[in-house]
Amino acid sequence: MNEEEYLANCIESLTLCSEIIIVDSGSTDGTIELIEKYVQDGWPIRFMHNDWPGYAAQKQFALEQCNEPWCLSIDSDERLDDALIELLPKLLEAPDEIVGWRIARRPFLIGHGYTKSWAHERRNLRLIRKGRGAFDLNLKVHEGIVPDGEVRDAKKGSLLHFRPLPLEEQILKENKYSSLKVDMRREAGKMPSILKLLFNPPVYFLRLYFKTGLWSAGVPGFIQAMTGAVYSFLTEAKMFEKRAMEKPMVDDLDKGSRS
Repeated sequence: MNEEEYLANCIESLTLCSEIIIVDSGSTDGTIELIEKYVQDGWPIRFMHNDWPGYAAQKQFALEQCNEPWCLSIDSDERLDDALIELLPKLLEAPDEIVGWRIARRPFLIGHGYTKSWAHERRNLRLIRKGRGAFDLNLKVHEGIVPDGEVRDAKKGSLLHFRPLPLEEQILKENKYSSLKVDMRREAGKMPSILKLLFNPPVYFLRLYFKTGLWSAGVPGFIQAMTGAVYSFLTEAKMFEKRAMEKPMVDDLDKGSRS
């Protein structure tokens, strides 16, 4: 929805694809006109509308429209880097027992650019054989494909994620995502945890900063890791707050002075 600013780079990185499925949930900017132009230029795009059912359900809807033996799940603000374009045909030659490939993703950081090829987010399953995986519809956020068979890591190449949000907008996004995460946890019967509140945010920061290599991106990398820690803190704090709001709240301010 309303992806005119990002979609062109995504489409133009899909030159190896026999079909491109694009699902829109009600764009009001120039997204539709942009897609129609690519269709007129001969790109193998099948464009369709589907009212927004949630992240996982929308991606599952798109996956079900695919006709080719292999399906690549990609967001409109992502594109394949040169190394992944070069590797992709080899991934499709995988033996039958391999049903999918996990692919790394590199973010664009304001003030730095894309992280180095070795400094990437953890690999996620994005390339799947048709009919051998489906999105978990129970996930409200950080949705992913559940495979039916063996999955391996693509050893090189990555998706480039370009959505350089100013920090004030990024924090609003993290706030929204943390609320979705809390709703998902509570529906699963999860309870607040003081240990998670104390330790998850710093562990989240350390994982992003050191394990994924954000330390190599200078100050922008540090800010990115801290933003992730904020998301983790908001998630754990909201678990406690939601639990507390289920109990009656009594305003006893100055009760003693009024007695």
